[in-house]
Amino acid sequence: MKSLLSRWARQMDSISVFIGYACIVPYFACIALSVYEVVMRYALGAPTQWTFEVLMVLCATSWVLSSGLVTQRHRHIAITMLETIVSEKTWRLMTLIQQIAALLAIGVLIWATWHPAVEAFAMMERSGSAFNAPTPTYLKSALVVGAILYFLQLIANIVHWFDDCEVQGQD
Repeated sequence: MKSLLSRWARQMDSISVFIGYACIVPYFACIALSVYEVVMRYALGAPTQWTFEVLMVLCATSWVLSSGLVTQRHRHIAITMLETIVSEKTWRLMTLIQQIAALLAIGVLIWATWHPAVEAFAMMERSGSAFNAPTPTYLKSALVVGAILYFLQLIANIVHWFDDCEVQGQD
């Protein structure tokens, strides 16, 4: 069973890394669209009605979907000063507690956002702007998907934590 969980955790790591790196591409698209909007607005005097919404969707999507990579790499905001004060064993225990707390918090986030995302999808909620894209529907759905990826990566990190304990116990 341990081997199966470890393989699943490594596979989840690969998925998080792939999606995280894929999320770089929309940021480059945002740069190009921002340049386009500046040229259209200030050089040609013809601003677009859609650029801001598209930029918002691209950035939000990339940010939400890259949460798995950030979690897998342990690159989220942390109080690392404590790491220098406490013993390595205490720090490892604190890391496990942090991951379990994050798992509970993200579980609540998934629970809280699931129904609004389903409702928005069912009625194809729109932004109401001149562009009137289904931005709310898309972003609510992306938030749920990103939170699920984050949740799964947290489980993978906890599996890795226990695998590391077994390796340290054998030394």
